[in-house]
Amino acid sequence: MRTILCYGDSNTWGYNPDGSGRYPKHIRWTSVLQKELGENFDVIPEGLNGRTTVWDDPVKGEYRNGKKYLLTCLHTHKPLDLVILFLGSNDLKPRYNVTSIEIAESVESLVNIIKKSETGPDMTSPEVLVIIPPPILIPEEVMHMDYLIPEYEKAVEKSKQFPKAFKSVLNGQCHLFDSSKYIKTSEIDGMHLVPESHAILGKELAKYILKNIYNI
Repeated sequence: MRTILCYGDSNTWGYNPDGSGRYPKHIRWTSVLQKELGENFDVIPEGLNGRTTVWDDPVKGEYRNGKKYLLTCLHTHKPLDLVILFLGSNDLKPRYNVTSIEIAESVESLVNIIKKSETGPDMTSPEVLVIIPPPILIPEEVMHMDYLIPEYEKAVEKSKQFPKAFKSVLNGQCHLFDSSKYIKTSEIDGMHLVPESHAILGKELAKYILKNIYNI
């Protein structure tokens, strides 16, 4: 049995872009991944709405800082064969004022924590797979708010730079999966995934993991 920890934000938690709450469990990409990988794998979802990479959220709460909880989470679920990180989109909020490269470097700090954690089998290091988030969009509800559009445009442009930035910073340190090649965010809120994208992400990740990590 191989154990996979999925550490992410609201798109790992399963937030519905229409604001109605959480998708049923079978819709979420982590559940699709579990189904595709089969009974020889145990997929553990660890998603939190608003989770950042390394930043304390002065508005929503410091507990959303992904760095502060990561090591505890790793030791809670060890031994771990693989850790999947799916973070970065919440770092685009204006309150953090960081570049796409700085976001990638923040993910790198999380990768380093995992690699030094000794939470793999026999106190080794788990494999690490970083999902590069898809670009965000300007949501429909903001399109008529002129005072908000400039801030959203900046965030959208930063998110488009994610593939280049993440590869520049993380190449050779972990596995990288560019989700923008397969999915896009919802036009409703510009940030979250529709059920179809959850299904595609889970299936494509399973293919990647089996072929590139476990050679199955």
